Amino acid sequence: MEPLERYRPIVDDFEAFLAACRRPLGNAVRINTIKASVERATAALEEESVAYDQADWNPRVLRLETDSPGSTWASFHGFTHGQEEVSAVPPVVLDPEPGERVWDACAAPGGKATQLSALMNDEGTVVANDSNLGRISALRFNAERLGATNLAVTNADARNYSLQRFEFDAFDRTLVDAPCSCEGTIRKNPDALEDWSEDHLASVSGIQKGILRRAVQATREGGTVVYSTCTFAPEENEEVVQHVLEAEDCRVVDFHLDLEYAPGLTEWDGEEFDETLEHAARIYPHHNDTGGFFVAKLEVTA
Repeated sequence: MEPLERYRPIVDDFEAFLAACRRPLGNAVRINTIKASVERATAALEEESVAYDQADWNPRVLRLETDSPGSTWASFHGFTHGQEEVSAVPPVVLDPEPGERVWDACAAPGGKATQLSALMNDEGTVVANDSNLGRISALRFNAERLGATNLAVTNADARNYSLQRFEFDAFDRTLVDAPCSCEGTIRKNPDALEDWSEDHLASVSGIQKGILRRAVQATREGGTVVYSTCTFAPEENEEVVQHVLEAEDCRVVDFHLDLEYAPGLTEWDGEEFDETLEHAARIYPHHNDTGGFFVAKLEVTA
């Protein structure tokens, strides 16, 4: 937990934060409304005597009282998909509409990409991309199991992603759930901080900046880009967004979530960020008994 000490000045009730980080994370699933309604999925779980609690902020997210959420009848038939509760937040913030063209720039293994398909009623197009060929099979498997027929899979580096393969020149919305240092996953991955270093933060933030810049470039004027990570580091969060605000035509916009979160930072370690970054969300483990996440919503202005 030593690397987390650097966040003591910015986290409310830091001792509660540390205590939450030390507790194992429970199991959660997302109801896949492409195949089943909330009522049908919960009825299937009840028939198996699998206890659950619906998340207050999203009735499609369930906390299951089982050690094997992927072994239920509902999961086998694609009614549910194992997905950390806070991981379901970025697609909700992106809020895609049926019929739109949506890009998930870092999509594997497909939890958020298939969630986007479900939010769009499986209409329109979700281009689910990942640079890691080894993870593409999991992405394809989950798309097929969950019945996401509007989802197309590509394998490319998102930093220089080409739209020449498509019959359109811009996406309506883009999700960048960027590869990161994964500090916020410590409750399910106790070894997440084992190889932590500030050099690693600097290295991964460079990749994040490249992906987010390309996302803004590939999204139409007036379109939406959501940037998210499962880490606490400002170097990977506010600093990345700040870089893109200065390099591309976009602005940070506000959004509402029915769960507890802290605002984004406007200053860190002597560096000042745009005041609009207060509209970003820092979700800490002790807020809602979840993992940790950062989410920022951008509007493309040109």
